[in-house]
Amino acid sequence: MSHLNDLAHPLSQRYPRVLSIAGSDSGGGAGIQADLKTIAALGCYGMTAITALTAQNTLGVRAIHAVPAAFLKEQIAAVVEDIGVDAVKIGMLHAPEIVEAVAWAIDTYRLPNVVLDPVMVATSGDTLIEDATIGVLVRELFPRATLVTPNLDEAALLLGRPLATVDEMEAAAAELLQRGAGAVLLKGGHLPGEIVSDLLALRGEAPAFWIRLTGERIASGNLHGSGCTLSSAIAAFLAIGQTLEEAVQSAHAWVRGAIAEGAHVRTGNGNGPLNHGYAPVPMRRVPLA
Repeated sequence: MSHLNDLAHPLSQRYPRVLSIAGSDSGGGAGIQADLKTIAALGCYGMTAITALTAQNTLGVRAIHAVPAAFLKEQIAAVVEDIGVDAVKIGMLHAPEIVEAVAWAIDTYRLPNVVLDPVMVATSGDTLIEDATIGVLVRELFPRATLVTPNLDEAALLLGRPLATVDEMEAAAAELLQRGAGAVLLKGGHLPGEIVSDLLALRGEAPAFWIRLTGERIASGNLHGSGCTLSSAIAAFLAIGQTLEEAVQSAHAWVRGAIAEGAHVRTGNGNGPLNHGYAPVPMRRVPLA
């Protein structure tokens, strides 16, 4: 007899479930490692489907070992069919067949609350995506994503032109929406200045109703994995039932806290990680459907 049948009370609760489909960072600062730390710190249950293994540290990426698309499908199927999913974070997708496998999974399992972080270049400057993959990514995943979260360098690659000012962000966000995204969070941290400005552009809303998130720049050399952390935090807040606007604002504030709390800690000899454990909450519970 299963030990579950011996419990005095029937099981009536579960954890909010977040699936990260992304690459592995052996240095622990980005990729699925950052995602799992973030998801756990926000009280959710994290699961992974690994798209690639990377040999990297705070100084850069040394090597990338691709995971076959068929095995990626098996990873996703294994967790979705047993545990279930409330939100999905998508990160490093290096090859067209990997993108197509993820699109298949979204459709097959009707995956909800999909946050796509179009990871293309590591903080160190190392390229993490094949050129042929960019068009496939836009065609296959933008229309399937709840939110796309490019930084300015990634948006420039997607649009084929540099983005050098805050004023250019609005037009860039509008063009990314036209390419099929349900919503776009365009991150402006790469622009110079003491104020950092991100823009949440919502399909169907005029620019006047878009949300601009601003804050003073936090002086830190430890920003490795900040994009991964933000996208997985948004997914976690969506998993607990926040609206998209609420989830973006909650995640934005939480990541700023993680940056500030990690600013004065040395990890490795390069661009170190955020402090993902600065404000952990207990595992949340929701009714078992």
